[in-house]
Formats: sequence, structure tokens, C-alpha cells
Amino acid sequence: MAGVRRGVRIAGWGKYVPQRVLTNADLERMVDTSDEWITTRTGIKERRLVADDESTSSMATAASLAALKQAGTDPSQVQLIICATITPEYQFPSVACLLQSALGCQAAAFDLHAACSGFIYAVATGSQFIENGIYERVLVVGAETLSRITDWTDRSTCVLFGDGAGAVYLEATTGESDLRATWLGADGSNPSYLYMDSQARPSATTEGTAGESTCVNLLPPAPPQANVIRMDGREVFRFSTRILVEAVQRVAEQAAWKLDEIDLIVPHQANYRIILSASNYLGVPLDRFYLNVQRYGNTSAASVPIALTEAVAEGRLQPGHKVVLVAFGGGLTWGALALQWPR
Repeated sequence: MAGVRRGVRIAGWGKYVPQRVLTNADLERMVDTSDEWITTRTGIKERRLVADDESTSSMATAASLAALKQAGTDPSQVQLIICATITPEYQFPSVACLLQSALGCQAAAFDLHAACSGFIYAVATGSQFIENGIYERVLVVGAETLSRITDWTDRSTCVLFGDGAGAVYLEATTGESDLRATWLGADGSNPSYLYMDSQARPSATTEGTAGESTCVNLLPPAPPQANVIRMDGREVFRFSTRILVEAVQRVAEQAAWKLDEIDLIVPHQANYRIILSASNYLGVPLDRFYLNVQRYGNTSAASVPIALTEAVAEGRLQPGHKVVLVAFGGGLTWGALALQWPR
């Protein structure tokens, strides 16, 4: 019933990663790089790429079905679908609508665009619908086909990205909420650090209401191959190492947790050195961070739910554990969730 405040229960989780593996040795034959260079700077050894007949929505469907099966429910129960992605098959319809059709349910559906932070934003958004009594059952998905927006001639970026999908199924509960705190943030003042052009980008410069330049002037001219990821690696690394620490601290404070009480931190899997730096700054041992970046690379919005699903499967998360999910990415955006893992 609308207007009734409820808690949020994490009822199911699932993932999908493609079968095709692209190793560092494969990349050595494609661009001027080496396994040693990639491993030393990123921690990545391999990543997964979609098959020709796979897509963002097909991976989202597989991950969603896994999450619903784990929850012991079926698609007919889903009332709302939120899909976090920057790699939809179409500008419209949304991946969420394609997913709704594939699942055969009658849910409301929309995509959420916050780059690598998208899954955190989507869980925060879906939880609000539950907490405010609008919906009782929400499916949240992070799915990306980054291989199709990667410049495979750019050795600074092509070593980083992979494809995959992860999902969680949220339900209303009258008991204590599994979601204990949320912290989101954004800084749009440096869009050129991490971006991809679109057809709607203006070709002429514009000015704001006070005469200052708008953000379009902060971006370089569109290159001939415009529909690929462009990144200033040094600036993104600086931002990420700082904001990962701050996000964990802020959300732990909001949850009234001490850092040494956190059982597991599941970070966005962008770069091993970023996670190692956060471990050192926070004083939290590295073995309390979940890492799978070596297997999948950076899968953007799919990164955290894939890692979360694997952490559960490996026994790293037990009932009652305190866990922080944290991500950062293009926008620039960031977000963190504090969860008490369901009993």
C-alpha cells in the first residue's frame, strides 16, 4: 500500500559472464603492450567478451533469471525493473524494457545511466520505491557490453574493459532493513576525464546564463571514431583512489559502523592498485576487500553485482555480515551502500 514505510530485503542475486575469454597474451598480439605491463598497472589478467549473438539485454536476462531463481520466485512477481547500463542496444527502447519482455512480466521498467556507479545508484533508487510503499518487489540489474564501445587500437584503454551482467532482487520487509545506509555523489566539472561522444552532442560552443562556458567546452573535439570510450587515465586514477576511501568512510559513518566492524568491502573492479591504495588509507586489510578484477577487468555497472554474487558463492559473505558496496566512474559519479547481509 502506498505511503507505508518498509524495509528492504535482499532476496536474490545472480550474474552472467560470456564464455569468450580475452587474455593479456591475446592483447599482446593486438597492440603494443605486455602481460607484465597490464598486470603491474591494473591487476587484470583476462576479461570476458560477448559472442556475436549476445547483447546487453541478453546478459541482463540471464543474470536476472539467476537472481530470481536464487530468491525462489519467478518473473511474474517483479513489479519494477531498473537496469544500470551505458551500453544499451538502442537509444530507445531501454534495456529494461527489452528485459521486461524477455522475462514475460508486467513490471514498470527504465534504465539508469551513471556509468560504473550505476548499480549503486540503481539499488538506492529501487530501495526508495520499496521503502515508500510504492512497490514491494524490484529487480535491479547492472549490465554492460563494453567491448563494443572500446577502441581496440588504444592500448591505454583496451586492456581495461570487459562484458558481463549482475542482478539483485529486492523485496519489502516489515522487519529490519538489510540496507543500512546510502551515500551518493557526483562532480560534473571534469567530463573529459572519462567520456564517450553521442550523436546529440552540439558542434558549436555555448555559454551559460552568467556567460561562463558550459560543460561542452570542457570536452575536446569529437574524434573521427567518436563512439568509443575516451579516458584520462592519470586523472581518473587520482579521483578513484580518493573517492573510494571517502565513500567507504561516509557510508560506514551513516550506518554507525566502525571500519574494523566491516566484514567485507565489495568495490568496483576497475584497478587492483586503486583497491590496494584504499586498503592502505582506510587501514582495512586487503583480505577484507573482494577482488575479481583479475578475471573480468572493468565491467562498469556490472562490476559490483558480479563481484557480490561471487563473494556469496565463495562463502565470503555470511548471514549477519556487514558489507559495503562501493563504486565510482564517469560523470564523475560515486556511491556506496552499507548492507547487513540477510539471515
